Amino acid sequence: MRKKLIDRIDAFKDATLVKKKGLYPYFRSIESAQDTEVIIGGKKVLMFGSNSYLGLTNHPKIKEAAKLAIDKYGTGCAGSRLLNGSLDIHLQLENRLAKYVSKEAAVLFSTGFQANLGVISCLLDRNDFLILDEYDHASIIDGSRLSFSRIIKYAHNDMDDLRKKLSRLPEDAAKLIVSDGIFSMEGDLVNLPELVKIADEFGANVMIDDAHSLGVIGFNGAGTASHFNLNNSVDLIMGTFSKSFASLGGFIAGDASTIEYIKHHARSLIFSASMPPSAVASVIAALDIVESEPERIDKLWENTNYAKKLLIESGFYIGPSNSPIIPVYIRDNMKTFMITNILQENGVFVNPVVSPAVPSHSSLIRFSLMATHSFKQIEIAIEKLTAAFKAVDLSLVDV
Repeated sequence: MRKKLIDRIDAFKDATLVKKKGLYPYFRSIESAQDTEVIIGGKKVLMFGSNSYLGLTNHPKIKEAAKLAIDKYGTGCAGSRLLNGSLDIHLQLENRLAKYVSKEAAVLFSTGFQANLGVISCLLDRNDFLILDEYDHASIIDGSRLSFSRIIKYAHNDMDDLRKKLSRLPEDAAKLIVSDGIFSMEGDLVNLPELVKIADEFGANVMIDDAHSLGVIGFNGAGTASHFNLNNSVDLIMGTFSKSFASLGGFIAGDASTIEYIKHHARSLIFSASMPPSAVASVIAALDIVESEPERIDKLWENTNYAKKLLIESGFYIGPSNSPIIPVYIRDNMKTFMITNILQENGVFVNPVVSPAVPSHSSLIRFSLMATHSFKQIEIAIEKLTAAFKAVDLSLVDV
């Protein structure tokens, strides 16, 4: 048994091979705050690989709120929410979030990943069905693996396939459809109007992962259901704080009875330490800014539309993205690493996305926008991206 495990570990050579080529693009050490410019190896680099869509991670009001929370509550809660880890500011944030996404109640998790893990794994039983978009986030997939329910996947954003899959399921079985709001790699938006129509037709419940939607779409950035004016048609809304809200943690919001059930059944909530006070206070401060400065979201979309326009005019294929997440398709893992490396050497940080995160024929550069980017920074990054394609002899026609 011990030898088998060692053999399996020793057989993993992927990272080593890429490192030997000098192209390893992961775990890069950043020496400054997340902003439109960061410091790597003592040099300034334009950041186009961050999820800080509203550019709030270095905001003075949020940093001050975190410091004040540490002064009052200390650095951690030393326990789970169920036992000794519930502070008054946890309850305050839960109430704010429920109101923000137009639901009765909400509960906080230590991370967004844990929110999906705990919620999805605790709601359904052996005779129930969990229906997932094939491009759903890894946390949704892992939550489904812990569920006792049967798992059904439908083709990405394909409502005809969703209807077909649901039509084959027992009428009296509980069914939960879980989809990203904005898909984290492709940047496209779920067809929520059609999805909830189909859910109603087959008696299914709907959960939307708004990790990349909060602070981006909807009234005051309230997410996908708000964007489509379908708040009452979505049963559960999940969100994270590590993107637009400049912190760490996650939540699930829904009707009060469901949230009460989750609070007493989600193992990743019950058996994990609660969000630290500084993180909670940071989210509250970020919410204050988001709700009082809607122009930040307007600027994010100005930057997004400008970048998409330049990329398309330059000949890049970006797929059906309609969000600040813009995939630039390369369709070759090694060339994706090469372009990422060339860009960093020339002062631009982007994220490579290769198999198994996406199919091997869909490898891409994930180019993401922040409200705080300038048009000039966007222009520089796209000019250097064009030059990087030429440097690896990759014709735009090829992708």
